[in-house]
Amino acid sequence: MACRKCKFVTVGKVCPACKSSDLTPDWQGVVLIVNPEGSRIASTLGISVKGKYALKVT
Repeated sequence: MACRKCKFVTVGKVCPACKSSDLTPDWQGVVLIVNPEGSRIASTLGISVKGKYALKVT
């Protein structure tokens, strides 16, 4: 499941990153962020919490 708000990928019913319950099983691509402070990709995608994120959420 991927969060529609922040695109965090999780197996739970609530997003651990933004605490939203608006999750969907319809997502594509994945990016793993280990160090959000020093990552250009995280900066470009607006990610500030380390974890697994979907590239496209519908």
